[in-house]
Amino acid sequence: MVAAEGASAGTAGPASGLLTGRLSALMFMQFFVWGAWNVTLGLVMQTMGVGSLIANAFSVGPIASIVGSFLLGMAAARFLSPKMLMVVLHLVGGALLFVLPTLLTPEHGASFVWLLLGYMILYMPTVGLANTIALKSFGERVDRFPFVRAFGTLGWIVAGLIIGWAGLSASPQIFQVAGVVSLALGLYSVTLPNVQPDAPQGQSLVAEVFCTEAFGLMRNRSFLVFMLCATLISIPLAMYYAYASPFIGAAGIENVGGTLAIGQMSELVFMFSMPWLYRRFGVKPLLLVGMIAWALRYALFAIGDGAGGIWAIYLGVALHGVCYDFFFVAGAIYTGTIATPKGVNAQAQGMLTLFTYGVGMLLGSQIGGLLYAQLPANAMPADWHQLWWYPAVAAAVIALLFQITFKNPAKEARA
Repeated sequence: MVAAEGASAGTAGPASGLLTGRLSALMFMQFFVWGAWNVTLGLVMQTMGVGSLIANAFSVGPIASIVGSFLLGMAAARFLSPKMLMVVLHLVGGALLFVLPTLLTPEHGASFVWLLLGYMILYMPTVGLANTIALKSFGERVDRFPFVRAFGTLGWIVAGLIIGWAGLSASPQIFQVAGVVSLALGLYSVTLPNVQPDAPQGQSLVAEVFCTEAFGLMRNRSFLVFMLCATLISIPLAMYYAYASPFIGAAGIENVGGTLAIGQMSELVFMFSMPWLYRRFGVKPLLLVGMIAWALRYALFAIGDGAGGIWAIYLGVALHGVCYDFFFVAGAIYTGTIATPKGVNAQAQGMLTLFTYGVGMLLGSQIGGLLYAQLPANAMPADWHQLWWYPAVAAAVIALLFQITFKNPAKEARA
């Protein structure tokens, strides 16, 4: 079955087009679910009187990435079919999404954060699983992955536009919108290509659970530097996800969800160019440009306001395409290039999720929470400027570190 799927993906024709369409639908729904609630959650919590818990709410995703990547994304991927994991995780997660709005009150704020943690433990492994299903289905034609992944961005855009146009940017109903699509994706996942789990290498159960083979990839110096910089750049990334929406709201922009969707629109444009850019320039220039773009984006936020500097806010949001695609999409392809010869693609993608959406964003959420606590109760755009300078400087330093230390061998660059 896997060989047939991969073969069809490697040749032009109806089978190849059908596979691409199926995987594109997977990515669309996968990121619609996340984008429907994650983009404006900070604004919703501020509106519902639980703004002090924003840092904790955005910390559960990173914690869930760490727990879920080990238990479900990496270890379970050894023993269970990726598509069956997708079915179970999205159906159960969809049910939890319908419960979350009932807890979004000052009285039940703590319970909301705990249930959100439970949901995210189910959701976060599906990000790596979706990548694994797509990459394994395409076989050697990994250059088709960015096209399929672009539909994930499109799903995030559509979710943001629907939330914005429906006037739900500050409403707990964002979780119900996500819940409907999560249930649909759980049912749809039954029809996905039946790619097999990574083949066990005959190691002990402890070695399998802790995924020593995937971590062993970091004996490759260039891959170790990449994972370190990916973790560090995720620290300022977390601050964007958590605090961009309340910042934009403070600037007087009413359609917050639609405004943030501009970032995903630019992501979509660059996504389609990724195969050519990856072949033309290789991994290092793309990763470096992505990190520099993060520094520039935060610098623009640090000078933007709701009057004459409104252009800086819109431009900062529009840079999301360069920030995300040039680092995280190129990084997923690079990870697959390193992991595939060792037969640990699913584990390696889970490990990437663990370090970026897990360790890095957990640190970023907590650091961002400390900075947010220093803002006045009704913060104006000028009050936010100092907060944004911290991630701007951090991203610039990480880019410099990457430029100096990352040496991609010619053999890997050609791959």
